[in-house]
Amino acid sequence: MAPRPLRLLSCNIQAGHSTRAYRDYLTRGWGHVLPAGKTGNLRAIAELARPFDVVGLQESDPGSLRSGFANQTRLLAEQAGFPYWTHRPNRRVSRIASSANGLLARFDPLRVEHHALPGRIGGRGVTLARFGEGGDAWVLAVTHLSLGVASRRMQLDFLGELLADHPRAVLMGDFNCPAHAREMEGLYRRTQLMPPPAPVATFPSWEPKRSLDHVFTAGFRVHDYRTLPAAGSDHLAVAIEIEPA
Repeated sequence: MAPRPLRLLSCNIQAGHSTRAYRDYLTRGWGHVLPAGKTGNLRAIAELARPFDVVGLQESDPGSLRSGFANQTRLLAEQAGFPYWTHRPNRRVSRIASSANGLLARFDPLRVEHHALPGRIGGRGVTLARFGEGGDAWVLAVTHLSLGVASRRMQLDFLGELLADHPRAVLMGDFNCPAHAREMEGLYRRTQLMPPPAPVATFPSWEPKRSLDHVFTAGFRVHDYRTLPAAGSDHLAVAIEIEPA
């Protein structure tokens, strides 16, 4: 029997905070500095992640006031039953707030690397995990890019160089731009990565209009590319099934 497709999920969890309308950025702004109200959202995100083989997280708090000093990536791994997890802390605002890229997996990667991304303002990064050996080898990268076009271009050029020698690869995350944006050209030119089969709107989650969150693949057949609600996050999650091409 042929192995079943791998099920992947990319999810900006907004540190477990709830934003269900633009006004919430003001009226619920306390959630960006205080831990109250996040427990239920994190439990819902753990249930969302449970059916998947590999999950990439963005805006997962690695331990600050707003998360009750809990590492949210570790917490989600425990709640969803993932035996392997890792994270790369990015920005920290004193002890009030911090953010990380996280990775949850049902199987251990052979190797994990954490790289800082270039940009006009530091604090962005990428986690690169290597799975399988020989003809089964593939890599998965989780990232969260900057808001500014110039910084994104530098970051995408860096990612292109990082993934250039990998014919079977997955790159997922919050890119803060559509898959056809001009700054994406360097990534496509340097790698074999392909854009999603069809753009899906992921932001804002309550009325999605912008396609900001993506899963790019090389060397895989893609099935069932879709969005899913990520508890109270202002981004929808992206789910995908893949199998070697």
